[in-house]
Amino acid sequence: MSAYTKNEIPDVVIIGAGASGAAFAWSLVNKGFSVVCLEQGGWEDPSSYPSTKVDWELSRITSMNADPNVRKLPQDYPVNSDDSPITPLMYNAVGGSTIHWSGHFPRFKPSDFKVRTLDGIAEDFPMSYSDLEPYFDTNDSITGVSGITGDPANPERSDRQTNPIPLGTLGEKIAKGFDNLGWHWWPSDSAIITQPFDGRQACNNCGPCDIGCSRKAKASTDVTYWPKAINKGTILKTWSRVRAVTLSKTGLADGVEYYDRDGTLHKQKAKSVVIASNGIGTPRILLNSHSSKFPTGLANSSGMVGKNLMFHPYGSVTGIFKDKLNGYQGPIGAAILSQQFYETDLSRGFFRGYTFQLARSSGPLTTALGGLGKDTRIPWGTEHHKIFKERFAHTATICVIGEDLPELHNMVSIDDDLIDIYGIPAPKISYKMSENSKRMIEHGIKMAKKVMEAAGSKEILSNSLMKPAGWHLMGTARMGNDPETSVVDKNGRAHDIQNLYIIDGSILVTGGAVNPTSTIQAIALYIADKFENCVK
Repeated sequence: MSAYTKNEIPDVVIIGAGASGAAFAWSLVNKGFSVVCLEQGGWEDPSSYPSTKVDWELSRITSMNADPNVRKLPQDYPVNSDDSPITPLMYNAVGGSTIHWSGHFPRFKPSDFKVRTLDGIAEDFPMSYSDLEPYFDTNDSITGVSGITGDPANPERSDRQTNPIPLGTLGEKIAKGFDNLGWHWWPSDSAIITQPFDGRQACNNCGPCDIGCSRKAKASTDVTYWPKAINKGTILKTWSRVRAVTLSKTGLADGVEYYDRDGTLHKQKAKSVVIASNGIGTPRILLNSHSSKFPTGLANSSGMVGKNLMFHPYGSVTGIFKDKLNGYQGPIGAAILSQQFYETDLSRGFFRGYTFQLARSSGPLTTALGGLGKDTRIPWGTEHHKIFKERFAHTATICVIGEDLPELHNMVSIDDDLIDIYGIPAPKISYKMSENSKRMIEHGIKMAKKVMEAAGSKEILSNSLMKPAGWHLMGTARMGNDPETSVVDKNGRAHDIQNLYIIDGSILVTGGAVNPTSTIQAIALYIADKFENCVK
């Protein structure tokens, strides 16, 4: 283990500089490993984010759209999502999709790791919440988390790094609705600091966190893990698009082939290969890395690569209030959550459950386009200004985040015709929402309407399934103890290739009913801690 120099073979090459890749690189380089990371995108300049410009809402639906098929930037690759009611959302850059997230930062619950044991469905994780608890805490200390301890719906955790984000008029209004029903709620943990922390500025409540934070208050990994990892000697190569993982004559992974920004093909050798390219990008790389030894894709003797794709189906309920709520003030996705209906209760008609996440409102363009609602655009004509005034700054939205159980027919495969700008075959998404998920979201919308009524909403709009909601890409290279039903073991190592590791959301066994980033990063740190023993 040593610092990497140009003419030496590093200990590790990591594919992807997002949430998991950044945490893993930081951990390994601090243990003395030489690390190279290849990132398909480049560095973002926080001072140039759309949130600093007057036309920021236009950027959100064009050049900074979360959907790569809409955005179509040079660093993107196309995704065939014609066979899915949910479109996958992701971003290629140093920081990955943490550039584009809202900073909502809950953890999986202990029950999420043992769904099979508790409910007789899906599979258990090969580790427990308690196994990951110290890694959750480490991740929080690097990330900087605002919040408040003591939530009786979750295990106790270490003190948050900064105070919780203020609820604001909107948050207080919806919290009162929960209180009136006697339902539990809590200020959400947020990867957005409310006080200066680690050289970063505090949140100024400007609102559009999902299109980049110019103050570095939101904890995208380009401002948290990467400066620390690079300072310790990690080499980060940007604009490096991986085509395939390569194998030695002995059948071990010996590096990757990648294109640089000019389209020139390079080889990066390494003693171990780590893939951190999300639940779509990772199976794409594995399936494109086929060979005579692995004709159906690298590390795919189980046939599980690409299978069991999980999103989180999202429904939404928007309340329109007489009072002005000023919901455009404050982080759009970080306020309060309720896990009143999180655990299985079969009297509701479905397994597992969901989380309520409060979303604030946004600017005038988003309001005119209907916000998170479906077919709720403000009409043109004589009623336009009247309805706009009734809605702008007068709405609040509760998102219903349902647990999506793994199913073999939900999958990522390689498209027969679609390719990216360098000719690398693109992924195809095949996804069908289960009856269990449909009943779950239907129940969640019904209950969310009750909250809005209890909070005093004068009109309620709903959306039974948000199409552009595929933020959470999970399950397509899942971990497990059985090589016949999983791709990697509990330490993230491929069953088929002893020096190939996967550390992103693709290895999740089940998806819980909360945003998975905190849990994905904790698992990456857990795997990094086991790495030294695995490579001996």
